[in-house]
Amino acid sequence: MRTFKAIILIFVAALVSCGQTENLYSNFRCYFYFDNSTHNDATLATAMTPYSGTFTTISLSAGKFVFSNNQGLNSVVNMTAQDQQRSMIVGMDNGLIVGYGTSADGTFFAYDRECPNCFNINQIPVRSYKISVSDFGIGSCANCHREYDLNNGGIISKGDPGNKLSRYYATTTGPYGRLTVQ
Repeated sequence: MRTFKAIILIFVAALVSCGQTENLYSNFRCYFYFDNSTHNDATLATAMTPYSGTFTTISLSAGKFVFSNNQGLNSVVNMTAQDQQRSMIVGMDNGLIVGYGTSADGTFFAYDRECPNCFNINQIPVRSYKISVSDFGIGSCANCHREYDLNNGGIISKGDPGNKLSRYYATTTGPYGRLTVQ
């Protein structure tokens, strides 16, 4: 009986001690794959360079990849036949932000480009609230005026409390390698 009470006590302590937790990655389904060894896109390569502090926005438009980074580079790349066969889901509303932050741990980040505090995927009609990215890796929403620190997990760095940016699991094999976002 004493063992049973000890187990119950440990279980209750475990439930209470964690407090409110937040998932590191978004529950929304996202899938993006880009082979930069085939396309050789310099705009995306800057974001896939470790410790660069460069973030690139990604969207799809009429059979093309559209890239724009926070250092002023922009490019449009035609999809190959192989690219067109992939079922890509580019964030909640056709927009991702990817890049290495300036932090010492060299984390590669992938965020949804929609403001998590303004965008509602269930709203009809769907209204886009795209995050714009500054030179220093700060994302901002023109609607709610929150600023998000892209170098630090997408936390709110200025503005009202709320949700941090939606983050996706991402890997890269280097500037002119493969990028996968899930």
